[in-house]
Amino acid sequence: MRILLSNDDGVFAAGLACIHKHLSEHFDVTVIAPDRNCSGMSNALSLHQPLRIQKAENGFYSVNGTPSDCVQLGVNSGLFEEPDLVVSGINHGPNLGDDTVYSGTVAAALEGRHLGHPAIAVSLCAKHDQYFDTAAALTLDIIKKLADHPLDIKQILNINVPNLPLEDIKGIRATRCGKRHRAETMVQDTDPFGNQIFWYGRLGEEDDSGPGTDFDAVRSGYCSVSPLSTDMTVHEQISNISQWLQEP
Repeated sequence: MRILLSNDDGVFAAGLACIHKHLSEHFDVTVIAPDRNCSGMSNALSLHQPLRIQKAENGFYSVNGTPSDCVQLGVNSGLFEEPDLVVSGINHGPNLGDDTVYSGTVAAALEGRHLGHPAIAVSLCAKHDQYFDTAAALTLDIIKKLADHPLDIKQILNINVPNLPLEDIKGIRATRCGKRHRAETMVQDTDPFGNQIFWYGRLGEEDDSGPGTDFDAVRSGYCSVSPLSTDMTVHEQISNISQWLQEP
């Protein structure tokens, strides 16, 4: 199997190196990742600048673009063979609930799916003292299961792993995305030249995080696997909207 591996934390991220080590023992893996941290980039494409790809010191391919750019280059540049699977991660931190809307990690997987390839995103739910080997081992297990259970053409898998030793993981749960409260107010500050600047505030606290959600699974010590749809249409609302649009 040929795997295209990318991320949003950058080409030198520890999570990327870890999952590459695990996957390359079993599969043919090509790594194409941003040359810098692109967290929060979502599905952005670099439409107003040329993209440059080069070999980094660690042997991975580095791109002066976004996670989605990296996947586009991996599939559409003609430089590489078509992948059988696109993998994005391991992200340094969770991508739970509403995080998926902003996540560059999830976006890279979505880009792979838009281009016709099965895709998964992987995140480790911790910022420090990270058990990346746990996330890599669980991802490998899930990839092997995909051989007998192919992904639907309109979905990706969003995997979130608790920051625990592998032996302490209680299992794997299929989950839905939870929701957060509204994020905190933006923080106003001043730059060294006296100009007004703003920083984003902290993420909102968990809101919808009960049984069945990705939040609950990770909090309970389970690896969360959420199927995310690439079709954003709310199909059950089409008929209702069609009716009121025709009202005088």
